[in-house]
Amino acid sequence: MSKVLLLPVVLSTFILGTDASTSHVQNLALKRTVLMRRDISVPGYEAIMIRTEVPVGGREGRHTHPGTFVGLVEQGTFRVDYEGVPSTIYKAGDSFFVDAGKIHEGINVGDVPVKVLLTLVVENGATLVTPAK
Repeated sequence: MSKVLLLPVVLSTFILGTDASTSHVQNLALKRTVLMRRDISVPGYEAIMIRTEVPVGGREGRHTHPGTFVGLVEQGTFRVDYEGVPSTIYKAGDSFFVDAGKIHEGINVGDVPVKVLLTLVVENGATLVTPAK
């Protein structure tokens, strides 16, 4: 299997984990594409740029990241439920962030697929996503 074909399988494992509970089964329609992953000038850290696509009515499932990320909604209407912060609706052109370790979930509340561009800065080799318990 080529590296290009293997990447979505490996990334899905990081993002969705191996839990087959109902909340994770509904996540299978998500599409996450790593657009760039490279070391940065801070030793031991890397930047990862990911496009996430969430179908109408889809949701990510509650999860955390090991580093802060910034996001830009490219298309659709996206509600972010973020631990300790009131739920917020973001539309195309809106940007947002989530701090490292904070439980959150993005939900498509519109009538078209959501496309979000994310940039995440983490320590090299960190697991990108951990499902919340």
